[in-house]
Amino acid sequence: MFILTDRILISPTHSSRGGLQTMAGISAGLLIHTTAAVCGLSALIVKSAMLFSVFKYVGAIYLVYLGVTTLYAVIKKKESIVHVEEENKYRHKSAFLQGFLTNLLNPKVAVFFLTFLPQFLPAGSEPFLPFFMMGMTYTILTVVWFLLYVYIIDLMSAWMKKPSTQRAVQGISGLVLLLFGMKLALEKNP
Repeated sequence: MFILTDRILISPTHSSRGGLQTMAGISAGLLIHTTAAVCGLSALIVKSAMLFSVFKYVGAIYLVYLGVTTLYAVIKKKESIVHVEEENKYRHKSAFLQGFLTNLLNPKVAVFFLTFLPQFLPAGSEPFLPFFMMGMTYTILTVVWFLLYVYIIDLMSAWMKKPSTQRAVQGISGLVLLLFGMKLALEKNP
């Protein structure tokens, strides 16, 4: 869910290139979550209240940061925070980095890998390969979904590039990110 709101932040204001870079960042985050789950690191994070809390609060702070900077850009009537970053010499890394950090710092992805995927493992089997294959399948499905999503947003780009539409989407996205960050910070650990 956080990923989609972060995706929406970039697609309307960028060409499909920004969307594809975000998708690559999200996929890289999923690969790290898959590796962590296969190696048992996700289980440690979920079991350790302190580690889970650190992970959760860092993710919440990042989401609040994205929400506040997006709302600030709307208030200042800038076309987009992404366009400001586009002038930066690191502009090609920004969309990737936003997608990557939003996914990587989301503790719910680790919880998803540990609660949803194990139910598909045969009882008593070695979990490494099946778990890895399910994580890769999930990553591939995410890539396919975001390719379709970027394509659809690209088709709607004329309407989406209108300044009034961008401000509305940015305002809603910023508010949603801010609320998600606050909700994540206030949730109880599992």
